[in-house]
Amino acid sequence: MSGSRPEKVRAGRIPEIWGKIPPRNVNFTGRSILLERLHAGLSTEVTAVVPHALHGLGGVGKTQLAVEYAHRFRSEYDVVWWIPADQPVLVKSSLAGLAPHLGLQAATRSGAEDAADAVLDALRRGEPYDRWLLVFDNADQPEEISDLIPRGPGQVIITSRNHRWQGIVDTVPVDVFRREESVEFLSRRASLSDSDADRLAEQLGDLPLALEQAGALHVETGISVDDYLRLLKEQTSALLSESKPSEYPMPMTAAWALSVGQLRSKLPEAVDVLRCCAFFGPEPIPRDVFRRAGHQASDLRLSGIFGDTILLTRAIRELGRFALAAIDSQARTIQVHRLVQALLRDELDEDERSRYRHEVHLLLAGAAPRTPDETASWQRYNELIAHILPSQVEDCPDPAVRGMARDVIYYLYRSGSYQSARSFAEQFVRRWAEVSGPDHPDVLIAQRHLGGIIRELGEYRAAYDLDSATLTKMTEVLGPEHRETLVLSSGFAADLRAMGDWSAAQQLDERLQSQHTTAFGEQAAATLQIMNNLAIDYGLNGDYQAARSLHDTVHRKQSESEERIGEADVLNSWNGLARAVRLTGDSREAVDLGEDAYAYGVQELGAEHLWTLRTARDLSIAKRRAGDLDGSLELAKDVHSRLQRIMGDHHPETVAAASNLSNVLRATGDIAAAYAIAEQAVAMYEAVYGENHPYVYGCATNLAILQRLRGDPEAARRSNERALIGLDERLGRDHHYALTCAINLASDHAALGEYESARQSGIETMTRLRRIVTREYPLLLACLTNLVLDTRASGRTEEADALHAEAQRGYAEGMGTDHPDARLALEQDARMDCDFDPPPI
Repeated sequence: MSGSRPEKVRAGRIPEIWGKIPPRNVNFTGRSILLERLHAGLSTEVTAVVPHALHGLGGVGKTQLAVEYAHRFRSEYDVVWWIPADQPVLVKSSLAGLAPHLGLQAATRSGAEDAADAVLDALRRGEPYDRWLLVFDNADQPEEISDLIPRGPGQVIITSRNHRWQGIVDTVPVDVFRREESVEFLSRRASLSDSDADRLAEQLGDLPLALEQAGALHVETGISVDDYLRLLKEQTSALLSESKPSEYPMPMTAAWALSVGQLRSKLPEAVDVLRCCAFFGPEPIPRDVFRRAGHQASDLRLSGIFGDTILLTRAIRELGRFALAAIDSQARTIQVHRLVQALLRDELDEDERSRYRHEVHLLLAGAAPRTPDETASWQRYNELIAHILPSQVEDCPDPAVRGMARDVIYYLYRSGSYQSARSFAEQFVRRWAEVSGPDHPDVLIAQRHLGGIIRELGEYRAAYDLDSATLTKMTEVLGPEHRETLVLSSGFAADLRAMGDWSAAQQLDERLQSQHTTAFGEQAAATLQIMNNLAIDYGLNGDYQAARSLHDTVHRKQSESEERIGEADVLNSWNGLARAVRLTGDSREAVDLGEDAYAYGVQELGAEHLWTLRTARDLSIAKRRAGDLDGSLELAKDVHSRLQRIMGDHHPETVAAASNLSNVLRATGDIAAAYAIAEQAVAMYEAVYGENHPYVYGCATNLAILQRLRGDPEAARRSNERALIGLDERLGRDHHYALTCAINLASDHAALGEYESARQSGIETMTRLRRIVTREYPLLLACLTNLVLDTRASGRTEEADALHAEAQRGYAEGMGTDHPDARLALEQDARMDCDFDPPPI
């Protein structure tokens, strides 16, 4: 819309996307001035609806105004989407729900954070829709959601109790009803005469929420206005005599108390259900929470209500009739206004509050799935997550509840919502340590989850330090053979890989494989995961054949296992196998495997899930190695762009994708662009891993190739000499990374005219390679190809011809003479550059 509203809109037109908008209030009255002001104000794109300074505590109808606006002006938009914003950590989940409607991957496949970022990008660009309206309901602090408000061709409404929005965006203050609006509302809602409506509105302070409950009570009970006012006066006096907290509007408190009292006399069980609802979050509560988990209630009375489908249905219906809850039959949810929730909680003593809160904890635990790593469970977790923190789950020591809380963390982690997972994990760790002590097993297990989350966010040193300390304490508390200790040990091996201590990681995983088999069973998911990790160790330590064999075993056993294996684990082992096949020299087979794995990742986890993007990067590398430079470049650009947006420029996976993109650009001849990216990649890898990590040296040799190709072989030689010294110290000269660097260093000598030095270096590297790889292995063939050139340049023609014949046989038996590298080497006598691609840790 770009700040202006379309001139011609078909009346009654329905938006293409109409999502999660609360049902229209059929009794909505008045507010015409506010609605028109809001309508006009939205030309500025972002407008906040806030309470009038004198009535800033709720019940004035901010949300109802936004609901009515959405319904009344919906014909002007292609997209209207509602976002509960009172928990900033969950705003992205609400945004992510819009993803599939915009042609993007759903959150259940790509993770809420990735999907939300894609949604924001699409909205800002106005693709595929530029006429959109987002409503952020009940936002609090502006800075908490400012980065999540799209600035683009569409428009945004924010409802908030916080007056700080004034001065930041345009605001529309909402006061109580004007008296004529109150009279009109009560006349419509309860068929009262103007005089009766006026008397009732006077006593209720024209507060819309109080008027709604009074009108509902009149309709349901037939109570006269005189009787209602008498009871209201008595109730107000009683409330004042009890010194009820002054932060609640007294008309609302008295009207609510009358409604609850009448409901109690009609169906007391409904009051119990309402009280339970007061300890959920203010967002819609799935009705299935009661159906699925009613048997979990520890209170016999509540268990009887939740277990009786007819009684529960009746109770929920009565809550709607008395306007104490909003019932959405289509979405099958119950929602209680936050002010009503506060009043309900306040009327209970501390013991009663604790009891009802605990029952809600048990309901949430009972309704949560037990399989957080399976995509089929993610939607159910997403329905519950808005109620985890408002219900104060972190305060509950019940083992089942804490187990559910850990599952929520793991769901967020597995689905790719890393920042949300971290926020929840940190809160649980902090609170559980206060309640149960820092050495309690629940605290240590939650810290185990937190360590994995931090590692996935690329904060390797922080993950290493946390996991190291937790592992020491967990070993003391639970013992070295306990399942949780073993799982944490596996995570610590990943920390060792991230720190570049690959030999120690392999030794630890070899020990853990035996221990996992004993503790979990040979076919268990945890055992197969440790085997997959060991295969990664083999690859990092240069034993590609062992890595290939073990990845193949893991992938096969996952298919045969009677235990359900999570989709992310399947993708991880599948891609690991494709990568190992490539590293053993069969790039074309790696492309076939990689394409299958990538398609599986897109289908099961989504195109923007971090693990799918890792698979895509490996596929791009395989395509480049197989000679499909166009396909490799297209995929490399896409992966790098997505990771930049989702994870940021400095995340290790983004840097790895940048390194791959640089290599592809170099292979296609765009040396300038490749150099700029490679130079940044080296600096970023140093920041992530430290200057002595093997990946830093590997990326340095990529940069050295480009330095030579740009005409500065002396700088290239210096870079490769430093890298080779570092790789020798960390990995040894016979590691593939060191041998790759040595081949490139020989090319630097040749570029400087030092052919004999190049030849001697090539001979040494070839000798080492012949001991550890087959004669058709690509790295050996590259070494031979370059050695032919250096030997011929040194005047040793016969020796060069013999080496050339050996290279011909190797190319023919390995990649085939039609491969671009083979044609360059055999037909054009071109020099081979050997680059480095950092694998996942």
